[in-house]
Amino acid sequence: MASNGSTTVGHPITCKAAIVWGPSEPLVVQEVRVDLPKRLEVRMKVLYTSICHTDLSAWKGENESQRAYPRILGHEAAGVVESVGEGVEDLKPGDHVVPIFTGECGNCSYCKSDMTNLCGDFRVNPLKSTMVGDGKTRFSAVGPTGGDPVPVYHFLNTSTFSEYTVLDSACVVKINPNAPLERMCLLSCGISTGVGAAWNTANVTEGSTVAIFGLGAVGLAVAEGSRLRGASKIIGVDINPDKFAKGEEMGITDFINSKECNKPVNQVIKEMTNGGVDYSFECAGNLDVLREAFISTHDGWGRTIVLGIHPTPRMLPLHPMELFDGRRITGCVFGDFKGKSQLPDIVDKCMKGEIKINFDGFITHELPFEEINQAFQLLEEGKSLRCLLHL
Repeated sequence: MASNGSTTVGHPITCKAAIVWGPSEPLVVQEVRVDLPKRLEVRMKVLYTSICHTDLSAWKGENESQRAYPRILGHEAAGVVESVGEGVEDLKPGDHVVPIFTGECGNCSYCKSDMTNLCGDFRVNPLKSTMVGDGKTRFSAVGPTGGDPVPVYHFLNTSTFSEYTVLDSACVVKINPNAPLERMCLLSCGISTGVGAAWNTANVTEGSTVAIFGLGAVGLAVAEGSRLRGASKIIGVDINPDKFAKGEEMGITDFINSKECNKPVNQVIKEMTNGGVDYSFECAGNLDVLREAFISTHDGWGRTIVLGIHPTPRMLPLHPMELFDGRRITGCVFGDFKGKSQLPDIVDKCMKGEIKINFDGFITHELPFEEINQAFQLLEEGKSLRCLLHL
């Protein structure tokens, strides 16, 4: 098929997708029907996709309120536009693109504000499982027991575990056609989130000190962003010592295995940094870890950035009066990047060598799409950062 999808434009597509039919059930790679894009929608041919811990959590159904099955997961990918719906003017068939899970319409008060990267209509919403335009899905498939096709739900505005997917145009970013799509795939989530947290949310400064709790792909992307900003000390905290070698490659200068500490981690960090780090990043999705991250920062100016996904209903583990010590805490979505308006420039600067992000260091495994269940197992066992799936 031609790269511009000319043989499929205007027709429903039957292709392969990995569908999860229930919590923790093995993903089933099967035929799925992908409908035409409707107004302000884009149908994309996915060439590469990878697996994030958010996919793992959704597959397990860890948050019951966010469960929706059957569903096509996946939100980190790259590919080409196959066709566009009515009203889409900034994209055309053949464009090289990456999907983004938190969109940017460019027209609402949120998008016009320089104080947020959220969008009024297309921001990330884990409870959302249908398209914005009509509240319906663009996928259908026959269930494991046969019968008539049933609707298959969307995930995080993207659903990239499919050879073709339909997205709102606000969630599709056109990038430099010369950029390697297999690497740019990582900008859909992990690298943008971690690097952006260091650059945009925290604004890490040269010579500052950083502690990162959780050395998965997002945590190591924070390390990469902090290294590029010239941080003098980047402390990595994890319970898996196997992650330390990769961390050193990404710029981490000191390691703490919290299982081996004979005192609270925050005390260890304060002793290492004369009172606490300037910035801490919680990337584990654990409230006890978040507590340690918060009190590991220096009183008076320390800042904690929350990046981990927290599935439990527990509330923040801190007392309001602790904020009067000058420490601050904030969340971060997609590295505070405005996806459609800012990612293309990041890609161009990477291509010119002006920004030197170690994309290759994050891809620890590559597998064919049909082996997606093995990729999930590698991530769950802590053996991979990003497993790149070739569709």
